[in-house]
Amino acid sequence: MLPLHLQPESHVPLYVQLRDQLRAMVHAGDLRPGDRIPASRELASQLGVHRTTIANAYAELESEGLIQGHVGRGTFIRSADHARKFTMPPPPAPDDGGSVRWESLFADERAEEGLHRLTRAVPPGTVSFVVARPDQDLFPLDELRTCVNAVLAREGTRILQLGASDGYPPLREALLEMFRQEGAPTSPENLLITDGGQQSLDLLSRAFLRPGDAVVLEDPGYPGAIAVFNDGRVRCLGVPVRSGNDAGEAPGFDVAALEATLAANRVKLILLTPDFQNPTGTSMPLDARRRLLEVAARHQAPVVEDHIYARLYGRTGQLPSLRQLDRSNIVIQIDSFSKVAFPGLRVGWIVAPANVIERLRAVKQATDLHSDQLAQAALAEFTRRGMLGRHIAKMRRVYSERLGVVQESLKRFMPHEARWTSPQGGMCVWVELPAGFDASELLFHVRERGVDFAPGRYFYCQNHRPNTLRLAFSGVEPAQIRRAIATLGDVLKAEMRKRQRVSRRAEPARVALV
Repeated sequence: MLPLHLQPESHVPLYVQLRDQLRAMVHAGDLRPGDRIPASRELASQLGVHRTTIANAYAELESEGLIQGHVGRGTFIRSADHARKFTMPPPPAPDDGGSVRWESLFADERAEEGLHRLTRAVPPGTVSFVVARPDQDLFPLDELRTCVNAVLAREGTRILQLGASDGYPPLREALLEMFRQEGAPTSPENLLITDGGQQSLDLLSRAFLRPGDAVVLEDPGYPGAIAVFNDGRVRCLGVPVRSGNDAGEAPGFDVAALEATLAANRVKLILLTPDFQNPTGTSMPLDARRRLLEVAARHQAPVVEDHIYARLYGRTGQLPSLRQLDRSNIVIQIDSFSKVAFPGLRVGWIVAPANVIERLRAVKQATDLHSDQLAQAALAEFTRRGMLGRHIAKMRRVYSERLGVVQESLKRFMPHEARWTSPQGGMCVWVELPAGFDASELLFHVRERGVDFAPGRYFYCQNHRPNTLRLAFSGVEPAQIRRAIATLGDVLKAEMRKRQRVSRRAEPARVALV
């Protein structure tokens, strides 16, 4: 029996306590390469915690390279040489000269590492559904190179100097024209250029929120938003996102639950993604959008609309955005080039009432002065020449085909007890495993066969459901999608058969006891 001691009264999550204790035992030599550690069910019983706590700790240790699960054999400590590639060495002991213990100076315990885990390196040869991002093999590099060369030749000295905090003027003009063509005209005073969607969230947190304030987030939702608001010590209130699988259930953000949350709490901001929500891929129906705006206006709770996936619609077309439907001047829309073009350039924008933009501009100026001007100039030229529009149209076709392959493969290979969402665009499909299964445990087994996905636990801020997972398909070719989902289905069915055999063996014992 391992000498593990968890403290339920601590503010440190139980799975983090367990992870850190096991890691320390490896570094101290108490656990050696090849040692078998208890199965999650066995250790959960020993420690008196939920099995999910063990699975979460094991998942993080495996991602660091410290342990590895083997189907039918168990979970083992990996070789020390391999583990050192993935883990930080223990902090050095202070010497006589008084070396600084940096960890003791950090402002707070490290927040949830969801973003770190979701952007980890993928082993070569693995089919990865982990990250929702464009397919880099489809980047129009020649066109972008032409744009970069053009702006450097035309105004290189200007764009390599300091610039305006609210954005590079030609990019602002290009975006305003794009908004006009999309039927959402915008005034210049309502637009701010940012370093991508993540900075937009950070600026909103800094401008609107103080420690202890409440925000409403989707549950499940975007881990980057959870990280930003947790870092600001903001109270995150999760509102369910419905899959649309149950009879009579509308997909997307649960407006009735939002209304109840607003009635019970003073909420400063509501953040949601009406179109192809991350991670579920669901979209809010038009009547739900209108009702949400009415509820938010009645409670004077501003709505932050994450519009980042909206242009990746399939054959059904695009619904009006919350910003287009807004009649109360209550919507702040954030958006970015990250999902439709080049995520590495880190250029996004915020559209909001003029006084909000002015406040955000001042916060941004204090943060980074201005966004990178070469990236802004290149994207302005890319947009002005019509290249962005053509690229988005191509990506819609590509992602629509891949989404169709995902849906077809799930239907063909997954057990009928599993369920999944049916998006009409975007980059993600949300899968619900049969009751009683843990996606983190399933991940151990499918990784051994060269498949990776994101367990649902990374996406929840409150009501964690361990039997969920996200498949981000945009960067995976159709043949790989079919092969990987077939593998996922095979492993899941094998685990289901194993449980059925165990259940049948236990049945006579239960009858005898009766």
